[in-house]
Amino acid sequence: SEHSFPTRRSSDLFPSHDTKLKSFLCHKVKPYKKAVLKVPTALCLAVLGCLGQAFSQATNSAAIPVPMTKPGWIERHESMNAKAKQGNIDLIYIGDSIVQRYEGVGKPVWDHYYAPRNALNLGISGDRTQHVIWRLDHGNIDGIHPKLAIVMIGQNNGGHNTASEIAEGVREVVQRIRTKLPDTKILLLGIFQRREKPTPERAVLAEANEMIARLSDSSVTYIDINSIFVQPDGTIPASLMPDFEHPSELGFQRWAEAIESKVATLMADQPIPPMP
Repeated sequence: SEHSFPTRRSSDLFPSHDTKLKSFLCHKVKPYKKAVLKVPTALCLAVLGCLGQAFSQATNSAAIPVPMTKPGWIERHESMNAKAKQGNIDLIYIGDSIVQRYEGVGKPVWDHYYAPRNALNLGISGDRTQHVIWRLDHGNIDGIHPKLAIVMIGQNNGGHNTASEIAEGVREVVQRIRTKLPDTKILLLGIFQRREKPTPERAVLAEANEMIARLSDSSVTYIDINSIFVQPDGTIPASLMPDFEHPSELGFQRWAEAIESKVATLMADQPIPPMP
């Protein structure tokens, strides 16, 4: 099923609706062009709205697939493709450095919850939504049939895109997975907040999360666990995110515990007990 995000209303394009539009056409265009008035104005506005939405997507950097150019990026991408070709993958975890760090500080947590589920880490440091879209188009999920895809992407778009643009980028990621892996369930995580205290960027990410929550349906489950990191006063403790962006081992543990029941349900297996 298709999902859409807020676009410009026809009233934003034509403040006085039919009156001003028809007045313009009657007095400003040549007589032989007045035939356009035979087309219902509502239809004209609907077409313009669709064109506006298409143009927005075509100019939204968060939704246009591109590879990252930094050293080591393409090598990691290709190593992921190689692992995918080996098969026997029941779970994929898609994201940026936050997900990639499950191979570092979060490895004990990964080994406890996800290694037993034949999981593949598809996180690359620095990635934004557009980089993930490119990776999904170029082999990361080709030839595999996982039961579940966990997605946590969009934080790095925070300083570069609006909330609606980020949401559209996430939607494109979800759509790529749905198209290539139609039988795979998707667990979409709300974008993690960052910085020690509230910032304008946090507000953008929070708004984007409100939008991507609407992607939930029979194959997409959305869950926002920011409350395990962000305290009631808005701060993020260093014990859970030492740099106020990437989880500590304890942070990874709290994260995995928070979604474990949902992961088990979506994979149709038994919940894994908490770490000792």
